[in-house]
Amino acid sequence: MPDAVTLVIDTREQQPFAFSAPGVRTIRRALATGDYSVEGLEERVAVERKTLDDLVGSLIRSRERFLREVRRLEAIEARCIAVEASWNDIAERRYTGGVHPRAVFGAVLSLVVDHGVPVYFLSNRQIACRFTEDFLLRFHRKATKPCRR
Repeated sequence: MPDAVTLVIDTREQQPFAFSAPGVRTIRRALATGDYSVEGLEERVAVERKTLDDLVGSLIRSRERFLREVRRLEAIEARCIAVEASWNDIAERRYTGGVHPRAVFGAVLSLVVDHGVPVYFLSNRQIACRFTEDFLLRFHRKATKPCRR
């Protein structure tokens, strides 16, 4: 990667990812949508990060506020929700609160089917960090690739 890429981390992220790819810099800035983006491409790419407890809380207890965020994500060209957990973690109720797993599954499927926002279950924080970095860098390469005729 010849030029440095600057990834933007939303100022509201309390425990931000630490990216490590060569040529990657980070800055903290308020983002209108998502928790992570690429500098200069904030209107085109966004990743919303969720821990399992945060996901369940957002889907069930803070649903209206979260749906406003999801609607903003719908307008972004390359967007997703990166969850620091597995689908099995939901089935095994490895989250706080008495919400039934079927309710969580249904709410996640609504995000994907009804809103067109991909939700990736990425096992743990380390894998979610790597996925987020790779997702943003791949979009940066695509968006800045010279046009061929």
